[in-house]
Amino acid sequence: MRLGQYQTTATDDPWCGVSTEAGVVDLSTAGSAAGVDVGPRTTDLLDEWEWRRKAELAVEYAAETGVGVHDYDDVERAAPITDPGKIVCVGLNYRDHAEEGDNPIPDEPVLFSKFPTTVTGPGEPITWDPEYTEKVDYEAELVAVIGEETRRVDPEDALDHVAGFLVGNDVSARDLQHGDGQWVRGKSLDTFAPIGPDLVTTDEVANPHDLDIWTEVNGERLQESTTANLIFGVDELVSFCSRAFTLEPGDLLFTGTPPGVGVYREPPTLLEAGDSVTIGIEEIGELTNTCAYE
Repeated sequence: MRLGQYQTTATDDPWCGVSTEAGVVDLSTAGSAAGVDVGPRTTDLLDEWEWRRKAELAVEYAAETGVGVHDYDDVERAAPITDPGKIVCVGLNYRDHAEEGDNPIPDEPVLFSKFPTTVTGPGEPITWDPEYTEKVDYEAELVAVIGEETRRVDPEDALDHVAGFLVGNDVSARDLQHGDGQWVRGKSLDTFAPIGPDLVTTDEVANPHDLDIWTEVNGERLQESTTANLIFGVDELVSFCSRAFTLEPGDLLFTGTPPGVGVYREPPTLLEAGDSVTIGIEEIGELTNTCAYE
């Protein structure tokens, strides 16, 4: 199942929908008509008991009746999750990325966070004030979405707590990040966490640790790797995080970026207004955003 959030001209707030051959199914509308309580947002859905089955029932009802089905031309995409409680990120989680920046290989996951106001969706601009930061960089990342409350879970059970996966771009203001000596400010400017296009549920991903991942800027491929090169897998990361703090439905876990980021290229390739950035992950999709100065 591919879960997204959409808007129409009649709605101000995004609603959770599923892409089908017939169109986009508004799960809340179709579910209500079918007698199934499904909240309007993706985080509402994930917080429901048996949320997968409820979503399936809403889609089945929409297919039979047409209730809640929108033509693709009548909707606009939003970020598949717009209100995560937490955005947890992992640094230096590809060996060759750590090495390209002359960083030691970590013995355990290196965690930092981005604020929820960084989230932006497919096709929406990445924006910044060029007088505030002059070194904005891209980072292709596989993002895991938590599907149920998780605390002190063992690695072998951790993937059961994941709802699915997204394409993510951990946009980074390198001058702020490296100047501060810690990463939160440089990673947390508004719009610096594009995600999408859909939340692809775990049953549709054969192996999250064997997916091609890449970045293209203005059509030029600058990052190209595979999640098989992750130092710490999604199961290890979810377990590690859950030992420190509770993970909740809709929380986002950025799992790290491969080599080829702009700041370490020769010469450096940093983002400018007008640039188009596409992050792609096999089986998950492609996420494209343009860059603009505030």
